[in-house]
Amino acid sequence: MIEAKGVCLEYPDGTMALKNIELSVKPGELVYVIGPSGSGKTSLLKLFMGAEYPTAGSLRVLGQHISKGQASRIRGLRRMIGPVFQDFRLIKGRTALENVMLGMRFLDIPSGCIRENAGNALKKVGLEQKMLSLVEHLSWGECQRVAIARAVSREPVLIIADEPTGNLDKDNALNILELLKSFRDDNKAIIITTHATHLIEDDRYAVHIRMDNGNMIMERPGELR
Repeated sequence: MIEAKGVCLEYPDGTMALKNIELSVKPGELVYVIGPSGSGKTSLLKLFMGAEYPTAGSLRVLGQHISKGQASRIRGLRRMIGPVFQDFRLIKGRTALENVMLGMRFLDIPSGCIRENAGNALKKVGLEQKMLSLVEHLSWGECQRVAIARAVSREPVLIIADEPTGNLDKDNALNILELLKSFRDDNKAIIITTHATHLIEDDRYAVHIRMDNGNMIMERPGELR
């Protein structure tokens, strides 16, 4: 799924965002990435989605080499990645179903399949009864589920979720984490950034990574703080 060898990312202003990243992510694997703001979490996700390119080292995502010279191929790669953004990026005045459908409009998915895929994705996240509800009438947790449905509707092989439990109470946060983890049954790889270390510290079936000033540190469950 992902192979990073000696990956560095330096921004034009000289900021070294990532330093000598070494990582291998396999199909069906769950990876938690933790660390304070500015530690490199967001930069790491941008690399995985092809929004930034390594300035040193080698990075392959789903078999595609991530570099400036591969920009056109990387655009195709994004069809196979389901992003879940921290701010949801839902469109008000549209229903949950419409928001999920809009997420597929520019992915060359046959128009006849878009509505069916969107409906099936909303069923998977437990919103079958809220498909026709305007998103502004949904709770915060339900909006997060719509965002997840939008990500999985394209049938990705890699799901990347940026702080999916932010602003949720403990019960809703646990439900969202369990929902994301359930997609491993389809042999998808799941990468989640989170500040909620108290919710994941005992998950011994996941890879735990701490980012610290651009450095990546692998940790065992129970060591997270």
